[in-house]
Amino acid sequence: MAKKPTLILMASFAGLILLGACLLKLPFATTAPISWVDAFFTATSAVCVTGLVVMDTADSFTMFGEIVVLTLIQLGGLGFMTVSSFLLLFFKRRISLKDKLILQESFNAYSIEQALYLLKRIVMYTLIIELIGAVILAMRFSFDMPITKAIYYGIFHAISMFNNAGFDLFGGFSSLTSYQNDIVIVFTVCSLILFGGLGFIVIDELRHFRKGKRLSLYSKVILSMTAFLVIGGTIAVWFFETRHGGALVGATWKEQFLGAFFHSVTPRTAGANTLPMDELTIPTLLMTIVFMFIGGGSGSTAGGVKIATITLLGAVIWSQLRGSTETVLWKRTISNSLVLKAFTLVSCSALWVFLTTIVLAMTTKGYTMMTYLFEATSAFGTVGLSLGLTPILSPASEIMIMLTMFLGRLGTLTILYVLLARPANRFRYPNGDLMIG
Repeated sequence: MAKKPTLILMASFAGLILLGACLLKLPFATTAPISWVDAFFTATSAVCVTGLVVMDTADSFTMFGEIVVLTLIQLGGLGFMTVSSFLLLFFKRRISLKDKLILQESFNAYSIEQALYLLKRIVMYTLIIELIGAVILAMRFSFDMPITKAIYYGIFHAISMFNNAGFDLFGGFSSLTSYQNDIVIVFTVCSLILFGGLGFIVIDELRHFRKGKRLSLYSKVILSMTAFLVIGGTIAVWFFETRHGGALVGATWKEQFLGAFFHSVTPRTAGANTLPMDELTIPTLLMTIVFMFIGGGSGSTAGGVKIATITLLGAVIWSQLRGSTETVLWKRTISNSLVLKAFTLVSCSALWVFLTTIVLAMTTKGYTMMTYLFEATSAFGTVGLSLGLTPILSPASEIMIMLTMFLGRLGTLTILYVLLARPANRFRYPNGDLMIG
């Protein structure tokens, strides 16, 4: 991995956050004066497609401010370099080798050729899926509000949900709770979240799969594990929340299914909610934390350590328990270097979430450890779900959450590589023995 393209990728996101904060600080962007810390927090949350908000979007921002937030979400979800490179191609300009390397880094592509191939299709898939989602949502919203407002709401929420951002315009930090039993809203929003979280490589392979082309090992892992997590999560939420004290006690079967299904999808990593978060049971919150940490597919709009990483670690553990020296997935042997990378990613990510939790507990007092851990994991996974801590964060906590969102969006290994990577040693140390377990 070239270090310079990674630095430029980080700088593009940081520059976009700076520009967004300056625009949100304009007096006509908000309904009341906003501090620089809150402006930077909102811009970071939008660019990193997280959805954690210290100020409710609908209540605190004018239409100009909302459009700024929406633009930051779209650019953050696609990536600033993706948009700029696509415009160069559109106007038949040449893309430099440096920009090609940056695209390869941002897409997690195997080669420059694959990155250029994905570039055009990413923009195409994004516009098509968002357009379909916007039309369906606008039609549904038109029953509850004037048509022009319904169209605006449809576009805003389609872009927000496909990019797994979780921002909404319903006010009062209520998210989608007023539509918790609406089949059209629930399935449309969940579809947008899932497509955004699969990743563009998988979407492209699914398109060609219909024409007889086989799926790659990566796509098989993402699709199968996504199905497993959604189905397993739905069953788990239903089981936990229909027991005594649960949020779905007394609800009809339809309401139970829609609530459980939505809350098995949204932690990966959209941040919208249809059930009040403060009414969920401890087991559901713990499961949500795990789902937020896992996230979605690589090269997608989702955060987390990614599904393929967790699947690989599961395969490693299974191989070790069976006494095998090789890690095998779908009859394919996985290299040890990839296994080490996965362990490094998960370990560093877990340590950062732990550090963020400690900082939150030290700087914003009066809440339980569950609340701090939930907020830290939500920021790292770029999810946006909250137990009510975000609006009252201290300035120091806001800065820590901003750093966590930035790290979660760009990737733990990407940033640590820039900070810590050194030229490889040209000599080898002697072997050593170490007792394990």
